[in-house]
Amino acid sequence: MTAYFIRRLLLVIPTFLGITIMVFTITRFVPGGPIERMIAEARMKNINSGTVQGKTSADQTQPLSEEQIEELKKYYGFDKPVLTSYFLWLKKVITGDLGISTRYYDPVWDMIKERIPISLYFGLISLFCIYGVCIPLGIAKAIKHKSSFDNLSSVIVFIGYAIPGWVVGIFLLIVLASHWEFFPLGGLVSDDFEDFTLWGKVADLLWHTMLPLFSYLVSAFTVMTFLMKNTLMDNLASDYVRTAIAKGLSFKKAVFHHAIRNSMVPIATSFGNNISVILTGSFLIEKIFNINGMGLLGYESVVQRDYPVVMGVLVVSSLLFLIGNVLSDICVAAVDPRVEFN
Repeated sequence: MTAYFIRRLLLVIPTFLGITIMVFTITRFVPGGPIERMIAEARMKNINSGTVQGKTSADQTQPLSEEQIEELKKYYGFDKPVLTSYFLWLKKVITGDLGISTRYYDPVWDMIKERIPISLYFGLISLFCIYGVCIPLGIAKAIKHKSSFDNLSSVIVFIGYAIPGWVVGIFLLIVLASHWEFFPLGGLVSDDFEDFTLWGKVADLLWHTMLPLFSYLVSAFTVMTFLMKNTLMDNLASDYVRTAIAKGLSFKKAVFHHAIRNSMVPIATSFGNNISVILTGSFLIEKIFNINGMGLLGYESVVQRDYPVVMGVLVVSSLLFLIGNVLSDICVAAVDPRVEFN
């Protein structure tokens, strides 16, 4: 098993290289990069200052000289072939340098580091709530299959799945924050947060957390709940459970001592993959509630063609996803001792 996990960890390297090479190449050919943005800003500045009067149409459409454009290409590394630029970027990444933002001119790692605690906060709470609610709910639905509880909970869960989380967030903001003013309109803390006592800070943080957290969770319960229910029902219909009950074992012990552990294998399979979801979050919900998390940072960097930030977010998220796949195998081996990795 040790050799298997070593091979899996070694496979992370070529997979990571493939992901980053593909995205890096795309950023070199997508229009609207930092140079085009600077040309557009210079053009608008000339128009607003009135310096375009008396110039030809060619001068108006190209406010920067060829020498200035070549200097910008050299500064941003666009004067080199794609692979050469990629390996220069990769060399910096290995040393911990993710580059400088072309939009805000701040170190990319510092920008990501500021957002990680926020994304971790919502991600860990969401993960705890999902597994803490979905597993018991799935078990209860499997045991009480086709009962009133099962039917009613299925309707509620499917309604939550059918409505996107960002739609729920807008509805909650309009009703509970704007109309009734029970919750704040956005942000993670109040403006006078530093003046609060310790318990006051905790209460204020939870107060700001409720609406975005509910929006995160509203559609996340369905898959995990029904995965737990359907897997448990399959195991309850298996021969080994029927044999155990026929030998005198109570139904409760057959469920909790035998069927549940085998039913946890699909849950364990998806656990490691959720590691990357913890940090990426949902940019729509973060945008609605004005939360500066990793999801919003990645979205804004793509929209603004801030390629160093795009690649920096990609490095963090892809590494977490690849390592999460390995953790999923470890979770499966921990839950099911029959599993052998060769």
